[in-house]
Amino acid sequence: MSLERYAWLSIGTAVVTLAIKWAAWWLTDSVGLLSDALEGFVNLGAGMLALWMLKLAASPPDDKYPHGLSKAEYFAAGIEGTLIVLAAAAIIASALPRLLAPRPIETPFLGLALGTLAAGINLAVALLLIRAGRDNRSITLEADGQHLMTDVWTSVGVVAGVALVWATGWLIVDALIAIAVGINIIWAGVRLMRRSVLGLLDVAIPGDDLNEIDKLFAEYSNRYGVSFHALRTRQAGARRFVTFHLLVPDEWSVKRAHQLSEEIESRIRSMVPSASLLTHIEPIADPSSYDDQALDR
Repeated sequence: MSLERYAWLSIGTAVVTLAIKWAAWWLTDSVGLLSDALEGFVNLGAGMLALWMLKLAASPPDDKYPHGLSKAEYFAAGIEGTLIVLAAAAIIASALPRLLAPRPIETPFLGLALGTLAAGINLAVALLLIRAGRDNRSITLEADGQHLMTDVWTSVGVVAGVALVWATGWLIVDALIAIAVGINIIWAGVRLMRRSVLGLLDVAIPGDDLNEIDKLFAEYSNRYGVSFHALRTRQAGARRFVTFHLLVPDEWSVKRAHQLSEEIESRIRSMVPSASLLTHIEPIADPSSYDDQALDR
């Protein structure tokens, strides 16, 4: 299943659950269910944004963008986080008047059934998107899945609130649940925006991958008497970029040093999928070879 098909699945799910949630709100007049329905619009917008950014990120490198457009996925995650926060603000704003003037919930049983149905659909799709995002190292799909998972917990909270109002008659619980849902959604949105910012700032690849590279360098140092320094890594969506300096014995030919660098790069690619590598070869005994290790060189 291509990544774009996952985005289309997200869009289709958003349309279906949006219809279900609005029907539940229309039948019950519950502000909690209204808050859940409002977030449905964000889900739909997020799915469409994910589709657009996945298409953009899949664009091949060209003369204008020689490293490709994989960072477009971070924009999707950042915008989606912003949409989540705006939706949360709308939810809280719609719930505050009900604290002062609570209203009874109509046909609560049907509302509960529809809310539960929407939560079940979102749960299944959210788990699928999160797994696909992690397997394919797509922050866009993972963010969309995490967003849907937030929506699941929103629906669970709202359904619980409606059930509590139905069982106890405490009308104010409906508004309190909606406000709590809004606060929870804000936190989820902030987390997504933070991940987006880190990606745009060229954060290093995960520590586990770095440890594997260090082990590989140690292996080759022991086998061939070579050395390594100036290891630099960064992430851009699903792509990884790795550069390092390979210091070889002075008497080695360019051909021999190049063959070894190709072998090392091949092994790193097998450990770090979608990695783009660049090796700089230097003579190990030349003092000037050690003048370029600082991060600003």
